[in-house]
Amino acid sequence: MTRVEIKSELLRWAQERSGLDRAALTRRFPQLDGWERGESSPTLKQLESFAKATHTPIGYLFLPEPPVERVPIPDFRTIGNERIGRPSPDLLDTVYICQQRQEWYREFARSEGERVVQFVGSGNLTDDVGAAAATMRRALGFDVEERRQLPTWTDALRRFIEQADALGVLVMVNGVVGSNNRRKLDPREFRGFALADSLAPLVFINGADTKAAQMFTLAHELAHIWLGLSAVSDTQASHVPEQEVERWCNRVAAELLVPLTVFRAEYEPGNPLGEETNRLARRFKVSTLVVLRRMHDANGLTRDQFWRAYREELERLRALPAGSGGDFYLTLGAQAGKRFARALVVSTLEGRSSFTEAFRLLGFKKMATFHEIGRSFGVSV
Repeated sequence: MTRVEIKSELLRWAQERSGLDRAALTRRFPQLDGWERGESSPTLKQLESFAKATHTPIGYLFLPEPPVERVPIPDFRTIGNERIGRPSPDLLDTVYICQQRQEWYREFARSEGERVVQFVGSGNLTDDVGAAAATMRRALGFDVEERRQLPTWTDALRRFIEQADALGVLVMVNGVVGSNNRRKLDPREFRGFALADSLAPLVFINGADTKAAQMFTLAHELAHIWLGLSAVSDTQASHVPEQEVERWCNRVAAELLVPLTVFRAEYEPGNPLGEETNRLARRFKVSTLVVLRRMHDANGLTRDQFWRAYREELERLRALPAGSGGDFYLTLGAQAGKRFARALVVSTLEGRSSFTEAFRLLGFKKMATFHEIGRSFGVSV
């Protein structure tokens, strides 16, 4: 039985990196303490199991020292205006999955002779926020009054995603890593990211967040695409980030979703704050946190009043139960993005892509699932 010598610091690094509870990991690997003390060594099979359990590429465990991992795109996430340190395996793997999908779609678009997406990189940090938001609104066909008529935030988000998809953006929404329901994404670590590209611009939204919060994330990440700047963000309407890029994207996102002139016409400061916040959130189909921010922007709340109300509302929202997952095929379409998934199904049926590649990029293994996805997208299978 082949055993392998592994440095103890690499085993500890893998456990800390994974964020898994030490006691739970020790129950699964009773020899772990002994491996770390150098009293014994794992077999190759045991090491493979440990790597899988900690979501660690097994090759990392053979390095001379723990690597320093960084998100492969600019990282603007902060807590209290301080940069977040080590990214979780969940964030890293989600970015890698999206990069693989983007790379595939870029080649597909070239083979189809698709033109570059003109708006990518058309914005500039010196652009007026109101004008930039108006330009985005026109390009997307984003109508504030139309959104008002939609019955729920879910309907509003679905419509917003459809508009971005129709414009040429690959929009992917997922609350887990790939299709692994045991690896749930944490909105407190990141809410979304943008991968700018002239042929395959991509936006990822953390689906574990509320639908209303996802609206702001999509708007924020689309602003990144307009600037032509890839980034992972912690998009919160309340924050005034240190980075100029994030400040601009936050302001444009708020103006895109809730134009200040329209908001001022709708806002009734004399109403009780809670009632007015909920009323305007329903009217604009955004989160109550965004509404509070716009109240402050409209000079309806002082800075102290805004922060007090924001903290109280944030605590209330965190106490609410999470929603259900919904229909599997509709969910999978959202996870991979309709534009991407449909292109991959078509390419596979035409023989240009293999079923193995399609299953890998879509994150499942059954042919029946592939057929059902094709039918759900209106593709003959």
